[in-house]
Amino acid sequence: MKIHHKKLLPLALILALSACGEAGLEKEPSGTLTEAEVQTIENLDGLVTAAYSYIGNDHYTAPNFLWPTGNLRAGDAHKGGNGPSDIFVYHALSMYNLIVPDMASFPPDFVDLNDKKWQRNYTAISRANTALRTMADVSDADYPQKAIRQGELHFLRGLVYFDLKIHHKHVPYIDENVPQDDIKNISNMQFSDQELWDLIVTDFRIAAEKLPPTQTQVGRAAKFAAKAMLAKALLYQAYVQNDTHAVVSIDQAKLREVVSLVEEIEASGLYGLLSDYGDNFLPQFDNNKESVFAIQRSVDDGSVEGNGGRGSWPTALNYPVGNSGFGCCGFHIPTENFVNSFKTQNGLPYDAANNANYKLSDPVDPRLDHTVSMEGKPFKYSTGTGPTAVHQGNAWARNPATYGSYVSMKELVSRDSPALAQNGPFFISSMNTVLVRYADVLLWKAEALIELGRQDEALPIINSLRTRAANSQGRLVGTGSTYRISTYSSFADQEAARKALRIERRLELGLEGYRFFDLVRWGVAKSTIDAYLAVEGGRKPYLQSASFTAGRDEYLPIPQQQINLSRGLYQQLLGY
Repeated sequence: MKIHHKKLLPLALILALSACGEAGLEKEPSGTLTEAEVQTIENLDGLVTAAYSYIGNDHYTAPNFLWPTGNLRAGDAHKGGNGPSDIFVYHALSMYNLIVPDMASFPPDFVDLNDKKWQRNYTAISRANTALRTMADVSDADYPQKAIRQGELHFLRGLVYFDLKIHHKHVPYIDENVPQDDIKNISNMQFSDQELWDLIVTDFRIAAEKLPPTQTQVGRAAKFAAKAMLAKALLYQAYVQNDTHAVVSIDQAKLREVVSLVEEIEASGLYGLLSDYGDNFLPQFDNNKESVFAIQRSVDDGSVEGNGGRGSWPTALNYPVGNSGFGCCGFHIPTENFVNSFKTQNGLPYDAANNANYKLSDPVDPRLDHTVSMEGKPFKYSTGTGPTAVHQGNAWARNPATYGSYVSMKELVSRDSPALAQNGPFFISSMNTVLVRYADVLLWKAEALIELGRQDEALPIINSLRTRAANSQGRLVGTGSTYRISTYSSFADQEAARKALRIERRLELGLEGYRFFDLVRWGVAKSTIDAYLAVEGGRKPYLQSASFTAGRDEYLPIPQQQINLSRGLYQQLLGY
């Protein structure tokens, strides 16, 4: 079953124990129940459910599907919408040099979305801490699920801190053991970069130790999801950065542990690649064997009056407009640079792919048509011929002169899908948001092996994904595309393997929200973005004034509102 948010409605008083944001952690709410009063099995389980709810209680202004920060900043997508002023802060993300600590100073938004996501993340952490602290004094005999629930809470808290870490680098770390009065004394610089990673890694280690291999309720974290996130955190930590975010060394021991953890996940037999790549992005295949951990979405379940349920609000801006059958809002537009990267030569990625824009006669990797909808091709595997089934070019775009007419398709469902719901002009769906996909896990192992100099062992991993892609053409009816994809016979050396791995991550995980964070982890954000802007700026004039500053733009600033609330205790990142 999915964890529907209907279950949380009776917990209104209990949830008052959780503060609303970092500043709220310092205040004792009035008119609420004490922690001792909620130490019953039902209420303790309710506190855990409340912690789960917060990762799914996201929105396009503070999403846990990271299309704004992971795709716009990577050169894989344009903001879209009705020009730069339409959610201006997302335009700023695309321009890099426009990002400032006080994003609320930019009209016409007047809302600091950077600060909003920060507050929501710390609210989620507060919920996890409240639950851990409340159940600490309850015996295992009185609460038989205690250890498992503690493992889930450590997993959820680790997820949120991981999100904060990859966005801001230096953030305050607060766990359930921090006394209320001490919270106001904790700086975002209390721990070094590596020490903060250690704390996040510890949460996932505890989770992996406490959690069972499987859970009876779909959606709850289990042991190997924790091991996967542990591997991911260690992979990021292995690329040691200096104060200006340059990679200065790669920790080989951590890479070896990444390989070992992924091998444990493989050996569990619980996960595998789906035979058709496209099944990962259809709601009828939610919670499949490739989904290691996902946010459970719902619509029309009665959980929230007036909006149809807890659907995929982070994607509500991303549906096409015009005669598409949707009508709102035309955001998250794939770039030509991204689309061109799917071109192949002799079945392998084409080095000169971005010298000219993609045309239908170009041989391409089939994953292009699973990822990007474009003029004349069916939308989301439709077999119809009407205007809502086949992409109609500029008629489906809100501002094609600025951004083009491509549509990012993975996160969307078809117009006739029973998973779809409408709230005013917005469309949401019950399709899960997958946070850990098994293909991604395999690529972590391949990356670690390559950086360990064991590229021959990474070859079959990368080839397995390319083989799956080659065999995933059954749903791609009526595209008119020429598909040509082959596997690598060998890697000439470590650098060739590294290049293949990085391209494969872009193709396999395209527009899933990871790309920019990959570039920062590898220490190549500056060179990659500069190359992107040099070409894409000629295609999209709005980008001609964009510029990426190394040592600053790898991370978002600490929100100025949080620095103010800390009375200057928090320190701003260099360059801001």
